[in-house]
Amino acid sequence: MGNEVIVIGAGFAGLSAATALAEQGVRVVVLEARPSLGGRASAFVDPSTGERVDNGQHVLTGAYRETFRFLRRLGTESHVYLQPGLAVDIIDRDGRASHLRCPALRAPLHLLVGAMRWNAIDWRDRIALARLRDGGRRDADPRATVRQWLEWHGQTPRLIELLWEPLAVASLNQSIDEAAGGMFGEVLRRTFTSERADSSLGLALRALDELYTIPSQAYIERLGGEVRTNSLARVRVEPAPSVHVKQDVLRPRAVVCATPWYSLPALFEDRPAALAGILQAAESTGALPIVTINLWFDRPVTSSMFVGLPGRAVQWVFDKRALFGESTSHLSLVSSGAVALVNRSNQDLVDLALEELKAALPQALSATLRRAVVVREKRATFSVAPDQPARPQTRTGVPGLFLAGDWIDTGLPATIESAVVSGHAAAAAVVEFLRAG
Repeated sequence: MGNEVIVIGAGFAGLSAATALAEQGVRVVVLEARPSLGGRASAFVDPSTGERVDNGQHVLTGAYRETFRFLRRLGTESHVYLQPGLAVDIIDRDGRASHLRCPALRAPLHLLVGAMRWNAIDWRDRIALARLRDGGRRDADPRATVRQWLEWHGQTPRLIELLWEPLAVASLNQSIDEAAGGMFGEVLRRTFTSERADSSLGLALRALDELYTIPSQAYIERLGGEVRTNSLARVRVEPAPSVHVKQDVLRPRAVVCATPWYSLPALFEDRPAALAGILQAAESTGALPIVTINLWFDRPVTSSMFVGLPGRAVQWVFDKRALFGESTSHLSLVSSGAVALVNRSNQDLVDLALEELKAALPQALSATLRRAVVVREKRATFSVAPDQPARPQTRTGVPGLFLAGDWIDTGLPATIESAVVSGHAAAAAVVEFLRAG
């Protein structure tokens, strides 16, 4: 008898699917082509500092219900710091600092009252913000970009620059002149209109491998499953799905493909007709980069865990010292939708990050840079522009073959939550399939 279920891909989608299946008593084999787990949300050891460094800064929100369910399964939910309420420090392009703090009121009143007290905006901005208290209307032009969507909702240029553009670029990883406004509206509704805690921001207190990949492997193996790295897989669907790894042919009862969209076509060398539309959509979907510049200084340069820098090439600064308790200051500076930056040299990127950091944080002027590490994730997320192909469902036209990954149609952009939602949905579909068989 073959392995019961094979999961291909060991990022958030694959590992959430595999652990959910293991939790249901299903024996799982996870196949990962890379030498380590994590995919686009992984960590590595910096050879100079010995520190575990994430391949990019990943932010959670209180609305990530499936992600926190996954972490509770692993016993690592406590490794995420979640704000008691939304609080963001912002330094505008002129160097003026402000603080958006939302009080302990029900949503969306907490955001409205917080905005009323926010000294970076005036009464016109506050009135405009009230128009989005319910996350915006759903009947806007589906071809509208985020900027057009925001303007259609009467948002002011000041609000767009200071609040909405940074949030949109962070969540969609795409320029507000390209990304679909309807997708951002869905993000706002899920974040600001249900429960106050949904808008709180969360940051991992451990490197990503310690947060979920290592615990996932331990969980799967403890329940009788297996995790294999360096295992490049190919799938054939006739007469039933089989998985080919090196010289082995595995014949499971079900297969979950949890690779990124751009890797999906390579799994199927025979291009099965039942998957033609999905594979064509995968090949036609655009990719967008994220660049993270890690800077180590000889002293702290900010007292905030993170600072928004609207109107700049680098939009956010995260202080790892505040999270990990380091004696020196390790900052991660993130540029989302970094199309204009991704091909620049490391030195150019470090110089740019330093220039923008010193202009925003005066304490950085007297600090000494000890080390810099640039991380590029060239295909970090898929495009959510209005002209992109439709995203596929979990179930396919091939019995026993299922899809997971942030690209699956979860109603969310390419986020950790979208990946985990898809993983849990795939696990539920597999269990239903196994029981029916």
